[in-house]
Amino acid sequence: MKEELPPRKPSFRKIAIVSAVILAILAAAGYGIYYTQYLDADALFAKAKSYDEKHEYQQAAEWYEKAALQGNAKAQYNLGVMYDTGQGVSRNYSKAAEWFEKAALQGLAEAQFNLGVMYQEGQGVRQDDQKAREWWEKAAAQGDASAQCNLGYMYDNGQGVTQDYHKAVEWYEKAAAQGNAKAQFNLGVMYKNGQSVRQDYNKALEWYEKAAAQGNAKAQLALGALYASGKGVRQNYQTAREWFGRACDNGDQQGCDEYKKLKNKR
Repeated sequence: MKEELPPRKPSFRKIAIVSAVILAILAAAGYGIYYTQYLDADALFAKAKSYDEKHEYQQAAEWYEKAALQGNAKAQYNLGVMYDTGQGVSRNYSKAAEWFEKAALQGLAEAQFNLGVMYQEGQGVRQDDQKAREWWEKAAAQGDASAQCNLGYMYDNGQGVTQDYHKAVEWYEKAAAQGNAKAQFNLGVMYKNGQSVRQDYNKALEWYEKAAAQGNAKAQLALGALYASGKGVRQNYQTAREWFGRACDNGDQQGCDEYKKLKNKR
């Protein structure tokens, strides 16, 4: 059982310090109200971020919109996230998709990824796996690991594309090389099953270990299974129990069940 598609990305959290300082100086001098209408998009974005960082989300949304209307891609993206999550505004998936698309058309990979997720889930837009793939391909071309992993999953399962294990492996490898835990686990499964690659339990073990080290419960469960069966490693029930226990601690019920089965085995 491979890892499913990941959720959307969060908003940007870096503050444009210089612009924020300029705004603070203007406000302290009593000119804030008069000068805001003349601020450029970057300064408006910085103002929004200052509210965002203070968790004053309603005001942050207002300033993100000002910057977004001037074409600031990060503001458009962050505003999309706020409509997507209902933070500072009433949740509205249609508006979230609209703002993600504006940012995505400017080449922002995070927006391209999230827009792909919305098409895949049919939130705010009509469900369309083809469009999801198109947006993920754009994000993946910029090195977005989550988009690469999602494309791997689509080719792996024939979702919106013709099933192609070779392409699935290619995309999983790109994402896994960047440390994406779901891709690392899924690549391990491909090696365990010999899907488009030569079956290799040692390789499966290597990728499972990388994903498990990041807390991926399915990878931890898979490692437990390898140690319990002795495939790719010397059979070791104690080590198997440890991995099943970690999977259980991370909320995997099967890990809990397997741990109990091996409780008295040595």
